[in-house]
Amino acid sequence: MSNFLNEKTARLAPYVPGEQPKDKKYIKLNTNESPFPPSKRALSLAKKEMANCNLYPDPDCSALISEIAKTVKVKPENVIVSNGSDEVLNFAFIAYCSENAPAIFPDITYGFYKVFAGVNGVPYKEIALKGDFSIDVNDYLDKNGVIFIANPNAPTGLTIPLSDIEKLLKKNKNRVVVIDEAYVDFGGESAVKLIKKYDNLLVTQTFSKSRSMAGARLGFGVASEKIINDLKTVKYSTNPYNVNRVTAAMGIGALKDKKYFSDNISSIIKNREDTTLALKNLGFECLDSKTNFIFAKSDKILGENLYLKLKEKGILVRHFNKERISDYIRVTVGSASEMQAFITAVKEILGE
Repeated sequence: MSNFLNEKTARLAPYVPGEQPKDKKYIKLNTNESPFPPSKRALSLAKKEMANCNLYPDPDCSALISEIAKTVKVKPENVIVSNGSDEVLNFAFIAYCSENAPAIFPDITYGFYKVFAGVNGVPYKEIALKGDFSIDVNDYLDKNGVIFIANPNAPTGLTIPLSDIEKLLKKNKNRVVVIDEAYVDFGGESAVKLIKKYDNLLVTQTFSKSRSMAGARLGFGVASEKIINDLKTVKYSTNPYNVNRVTAAMGIGALKDKKYFSDNISSIIKNREDTTLALKNLGFECLDSKTNFIFAKSDKILGENLYLKLKEKGILVRHFNKERISDYIRVTVGSASEMQAFITAVKEILGE
């Protein structure tokens, strides 16, 4: 670090993305990307829009927002788009968190929440998950702060029902409740339908996972018109052109290509269930994932050792050093052939 860095920035603990090694070709099951390419319709629209990249994109992303609104069954004024859902989550930290309104989230969840709190200089409170890694919403009721809950949660893959989310909304009427639905398409139930009933709800989603656009960086938020206007104030005060022309066009194509989307979701869910069963047959404990990844551990091998041995065999999974979850690995659900290669490698490792 340079001598010019201010104290606040020097104290930051940045988010650590999943590794992207370039020393050899790996089967990548570590960053929850889709094994499928973007849809042909998305790619076709993106290619057409590339010719217009000498011009700024529409800062309102009107055509894309209209398509999102149609897809999730809300009005366009209830939607904001962002450079990945991370950006709209950061907007929420900027807009709603303060010394008097700390961020509140589980102790085991998406690691960026703590980073957003740090970079925005706001306090945060972590609430411990239960012994089975579930979230007990009673721990969040009447809290003085802004609640952030990933549903399904990461890296556990577990969900909470909409009735629990409604409890949070009713008991925290004077604070915003943010529900991060990055993985909702793989088996969760979206809280978007609740925005018509609760004006303190913000739901975020992403195109990175289920719509095969991790590299294009596109996400969105859904909320009451007043909350969306709050977030737009932050957006237009930082980066009005946060979604480029090509990405916006791809997003429209991805939403229109409904069959490709549903077929891919079905394949990933099937591969998840098949792989989970295979792991259980090998003696693994697997949490009940409703995402595109599996969180699993074996009493025959330490999580870190399994991660390292799989890497030696050319398969990347994610391992976390945090004490309560250090025995686990998180395995992205890839194609059927990738998952078979993973299971074969696990069998070889356990047999060594």
